[in-house]
Amino acid sequence: MTAPQLDRFSFLQEVPNRAFLVGNVAFAVVYMLVITFAFEHGNPVLFGVLVATEVFHLVQIVGYCWTVWRRDAERPFDPDFAGSVDVFITVCGEPVDVVAATARAALAMTYPGQVQVHLLNDGLVAGKDNWRDVEQLADSLGITCHTRVTPGGAKAGNINHALRATSGEFVVVFDADHVPHRDFLVTVMGFFTDERMGFVQTPQYYANQRTNLVTRTAWDQQTLFFGPIMSGKSRLGAAFMCGTNMALRRTAVLEVGGMCEENIAEDFLTSLFLHERGWRSVYLPQVLAEGLAPDDFLNYYKQQFRWTRGSLEVIFKYNPLLRSGLTWAQRWQYLLSASYYLSGAVIIVSALLPVVFLLTGATPIVTSTMTLALVFVPYMWLNLYVLQRSSNSCYSWSAIAFSLSAWWLQLAALYAVLTGKKTAFAVTSKEVGDGGRPNFLRLVVPQLVYVALGVVALGVGAAREGLSPSLMANFAWLSVHVAISVPFVVAASPSRGRRAVPAPPQPPRPVEPGEPTPEAVTVGARGEEVLR
Repeated sequence: MTAPQLDRFSFLQEVPNRAFLVGNVAFAVVYMLVITFAFEHGNPVLFGVLVATEVFHLVQIVGYCWTVWRRDAERPFDPDFAGSVDVFITVCGEPVDVVAATARAALAMTYPGQVQVHLLNDGLVAGKDNWRDVEQLADSLGITCHTRVTPGGAKAGNINHALRATSGEFVVVFDADHVPHRDFLVTVMGFFTDERMGFVQTPQYYANQRTNLVTRTAWDQQTLFFGPIMSGKSRLGAAFMCGTNMALRRTAVLEVGGMCEENIAEDFLTSLFLHERGWRSVYLPQVLAEGLAPDDFLNYYKQQFRWTRGSLEVIFKYNPLLRSGLTWAQRWQYLLSASYYLSGAVIIVSALLPVVFLLTGATPIVTSTMTLALVFVPYMWLNLYVLQRSSNSCYSWSAIAFSLSAWWLQLAALYAVLTGKKTAFAVTSKEVGDGGRPNFLRLVVPQLVYVALGVVALGVGAAREGLSPSLMANFAWLSVHVAISVPFVVAASPSRGRRAVPAPPQPPRPVEPGEPTPEAVTVGARGEEVLR
């Protein structure tokens, strides 16, 4: 499903096609009505389950098309803005050369106001061996290092500790591996001319995206979010913080008690609290910092679990529909973002329907394979095409496969939220591997069990049905779910071959005054390109 990219920032350049968005919603509604009313009902329990899954898909499709309907409008911007800035680089055991690249780039940023760069060193409280090396790095660069001696609150606690020790009007946060461009501050800070602007978020861009299947897929998934989705959320006043490459107004953050330490997705929940208090946000679709994607399956898995659990807690502990300070658009946007991670339960239910038929003969609806295909194929084709079109063909097959195959991860996170099970905050490793792919097959055992169950079910169904049209239809649907899991399982499996090794991110080449760059291009209110 991948097409050649215009350039490495092409995911930011697509203007939504509203005709396809309307068509996608229309097909989704028609498909829902046909499934519900046009066919004879089979097993009532299975039929009810099928309808529930289709309602979930319909809500997600309508929500997506509403979100990406158009890009954000232009916002007030003062190029001469010069409020004082504290730059926070959060560190928790990352390799010192990675931290050094980010710190040097932060020191090289141009800005007319006062800037202080700080290393927020959580290595000591996290038991990392190199925490003293981080302090030595700070000394060598002439910047301040804040080493915590009292743990608590994970990354949010680290930021809050530094907030108490600094006094700049604004705070800019970078993860240890996200190297800022020289023009980050002059491109971002001018939005704070709006006195109710609480924070500005820019994309997370993975410089090592071509290293292997995991880094490529992790990036492909990001293109959809940091392309059309975040631009649409910004238009609706619901762009939220994403942990790095962001600028915050200190008074706004302090008004809500600092970064939220009660949730492992501290950025998401803190954004909700800020919006609830009437603070505004903006997403700036320019790549202004470049970082590292998780480079093996374990790190990817931990990252996704952290995002999933943190988002689901927003539904069950801080339901946005009940937050009186939010606009209705903000409430629904937060709910849509968080409820996406309920997809795991929906996906496994859909995947088990053909298995149930093959084992028992029970089916939710009674219809011919061809009739169902005439409805399903156009609906699914248009759905996939809209995802491709709105991401400028950056959303790949492996990204879809990883998203759909993460059902067990999402179910585990849902269980942890509902039972109150503690989950430690796991920092995604920034180590750059140089060997073959490690063995993480233990993380995909549920997917392998599903494949084995499908094989058994197919044998049982064939013995009962023979090569009937019903068996062939359910075999085809089973095969689709198995095929979807293949890239996920491959990424977790070991290999002996050596991987390409990317160098740690380096500061971008300095931009000469007046020199236009791809990073300087934004999309205006009518979709035209404008230079800041």
